[in-house]
Amino acid sequence: MAPRHIQVTEPSRVVLPRHTKLKFDETRQVWVILAPERVLAPDEIAVEVLKLCDGARSVAAIIDELAVKYAAPRDVIATDVVAMLQDLADKGFLTEVRETTS
Repeated sequence: MAPRHIQVTEPSRVVLPRHTKLKFDETRQVWVILAPERVLAPDEIAVEVLKLCDGARSVAAIIDELAVKYAAPRDVIATDVVAMLQDLADKGFLTEVRETTS
């Protein structure tokens, strides 16, 4: 099955797909994203963002939290976070949580 392409925007709620894990590699002392037949070692900033991608928070909420934490301009953080998350989504490392209707 081909990965579903998503458009990451501020209202998006993104999460690692079920088959993908963010894990600290004790041997190498780095964080890695583990997916079937793929490993990605994100930088420290990406790890901070990915830890917040729990499917409950929107991208806007993640941006707001980071802007407060780092006392940085929200618009600068927004541009960088959306671009980074879109890149990971395009590579199949993120998916979007969809609302279910009952």
